[in-house]
Amino acid sequence: MRRKTPGKALDSSLDWPAAIHRALKSHGVRQVSYVPDAGHKRLIELCHADGSMAAVPLTTEEEGIGLAAGAWLGGERAALLMQSSGVGNCVNVLTLATNCKFPLLMLITMRGEKGELNPWQIPMGQATPETLRRGGVRVFRVDRATDAFARVGAAALLAFDGHTAVAVTISQRLIGIKSFQEPR
Repeated sequence: MRRKTPGKALDSSLDWPAAIHRALKSHGVRQVSYVPDAGHKRLIELCHADGSMAAVPLTTEEEGIGLAAGAWLGGERAALLMQSSGVGNCVNVLTLATNCKFPLLMLITMRGEKGELNPWQIPMGQATPETLRRGGVRVFRVDRATDAFARVGAAALLAFDGHTAVAVTISQRLIGIKSFQEPR
């Protein structure tokens, strides 16, 4: 049985950020916006290194919803990367995607789950899935690295072909627990 090491992901048997990057590419995503996040660090790096994708840093998560709308109107596909705490910043603007019926694909790294050491992350982490659902967003979840490609692919298909808002929550089990202690 493997033991959890603070700051490390439990399920590291597969490079899940690379699997997600491949899924985004296979569904024609050309723009990826993000608020810098340690959980998405490798995926962000892959998107920046990919010459066929524009990786756009944001100052706040709701900007990414507007960027996704503009991308769709301009004939491109976009994805928004954020942390679960950022969902709270998007509550009002989520209705833009559902009311205007444009595709919105969000990849959300979860905080506030089992083992969370930062008490400020717990309330929004626990509320994220229901907050998204109440905003008209369909929610998929990735708990295992081996499921990343298929789940993100299914979510992208639903978002882009169904003109709907879809979120994929990536469990804290995959991203690991942030440790605020100095290594010994």
